[in-house]
Amino acid sequence: MGKEIPQVASSSPTVREADTVLAGVAPLRAGQGVSFWLRRLHSLSGIVPVGAFLIEHILISNSAALNGPTAYAHQVRFLASLPLVPILELFGVWLPILFHAGYGFYIWYRGETNVLSYPWTGNWMYTVQRWTGGVAFAYIAFHTYTLRFSSVDLHVYPGASFGKVQLELFQPLLLAFYILGLLSASWHFAYGIWLFCAKWGLVSGEKAQKKLLVACLGFFVGMSSVGLGTLYTMRVNWDQQPVDPVGATQIEDARPSVEE
Repeated sequence: MGKEIPQVASSSPTVREADTVLAGVAPLRAGQGVSFWLRRLHSLSGIVPVGAFLIEHILISNSAALNGPTAYAHQVRFLASLPLVPILELFGVWLPILFHAGYGFYIWYRGETNVLSYPWTGNWMYTVQRWTGGVAFAYIAFHTYTLRFSSVDLHVYPGASFGKVQLELFQPLLLAFYILGLLSASWHFAYGIWLFCAKWGLVSGEKAQKKLLVACLGFFVGMSSVGLGTLYTMRVNWDQQPVDPVGATQIEDARPSVEE
């Protein structure tokens, strides 16, 4: 008879035991090689230049509409007069946004969440961050196409910018889309600041991260309030402004008044 081989107890769970284990949220993976650097670049691009673009667009350029059509036209004319505008837009705005959005969708596709079985705060935050990113990308793409590449060229007739935005805001469905897109972009950027600081080790410790999260939420409220206030002003406080080149030129050449 052959020698009896001793049986070694296996530490792996049985099939029945494995079936009873609910999978939670997969741990974050730092990645290796190209994946590591792409994730780093994706995180950085969300702050600079994409985040910087949102700050300028919502808090500076768009908020000029609070002072009326003439002030808004002057701001658009200033941006159009910057040197090498097409190159600045291509490498400072469009390509970074396409990379950040494209790789973000890839991370979303590869990610795992289980918000129904495990409604943890971090899990919900992850899901909201992904969805707001998708909505924000659709909003930016639509907003860019309709205002930058369709109908009147605002770089040639910046005075038409106020009226061109109004044409969309006076349509209820587009107004709702603008509001949803604004809130999504503001949230995605604000919470993205917290994620960036946490992932890059700029803020460590539970208390410090909680304080930063509160500050980021406050930033979200502030940015959203300015954006919503701008939409309200353009839609409610002013009648439809001209979009034709003649009327647009008259607005552009006018000087802002105290009443505006």
